[in-house]
Amino acid sequence: MARGFPPAEDLAAGLLSGDRTALSRAITLIESTARKHRPLAHDLLQTILPHTGKAHRVGITGVPGVGKSTTIDQLGSNLTAMGHKVAVLAVDPSSARSGGSILGDKTRMAQLCIDPNAFIRPSPSSGTLGGVTRVTRETMLLCEAAGFDVILVETVGVGQSETIVAEMVDFFLVLMLPGAGDELQGIKKGVLELADLIAVNKADGDNELRANRAATEYRAAIHIMTHKEPDWEPPVMTVSGLGNLRLDEMWVKVCKHRDLLASDGRLDLLRQEQQIRWMWSMLRDQLMADLKADETVAKMLPLLEEAVRNGAESPSAAVAKILNAFEA
Repeated sequence: MARGFPPAEDLAAGLLSGDRTALSRAITLIESTARKHRPLAHDLLQTILPHTGKAHRVGITGVPGVGKSTTIDQLGSNLTAMGHKVAVLAVDPSSARSGGSILGDKTRMAQLCIDPNAFIRPSPSSGTLGGVTRVTRETMLLCEAAGFDVILVETVGVGQSETIVAEMVDFFLVLMLPGAGDELQGIKKGVLELADLIAVNKADGDNELRANRAATEYRAAIHIMTHKEPDWEPPVMTVSGLGNLRLDEMWVKVCKHRDLLASDGRLDLLRQEQQIRWMWSMLRDQLMADLKADETVAKMLPLLEEAVRNGAESPSAAVAKILNAFEA
């Protein structure tokens, strides 16, 4: 037993019974970077693995200010009212300088944070690529084992976070702001190609006409792009998270997409590919952690960094020296 945590069997039993305290402790365990906690975390994940994989895994992205948290709050509340149990994995941007994180998603999701059938876990990105935490994938599994049948993963909406999240979910929702001209000029083609559905948010009041125009532009753009699935052209629709407009209709499309993939085994293949990607991602993270933790390498790094900075050592030569020291 790792200090501060019960045995894996006890944690797993608590998870499978739907104990929220057990879920929180389990997530804290897998978030730990302490080497002494690794064996217990691995045992826990292996124990609960047969009880995972049945949830709707939905990624949600959009530029800051598009209304992701408001939309998720209302969508999640609609889903719990239908009888679903909803987990929200909200990844907060950490400061690149201080490592600090606001972790304010619970305050921005006023309905879900008090909903007994919802669970919100804000996690700092800690500077990881695209703002996705090292353990978001494993947190998903823990939530599924705890009985949550809808997992919503909110990205910070910057950098390459969209690509990373799209690779770990079954459905990728891209929220857009009204104002098609500016949006189409600034949006990356790659983000549109990742989308399974585009929703122009804040389509209410004075924004409704602009939102409809934007949706028309996005439909034209989507129509000429290569789609992830040959038989699924990503729908484009207008919604209002604040006004709860057409969010239920949007969820119907999410379910229709899942049914389509499940009908011929594509969903199973997708999940298998996700598992392989997770394995390689964990391997890269673990190798990097072990490399930085190596005492010999740790002593070399400041000197090598300075040599590379001053041009006295090429980056490739420095890498060779680091690897030689690590493998010795």
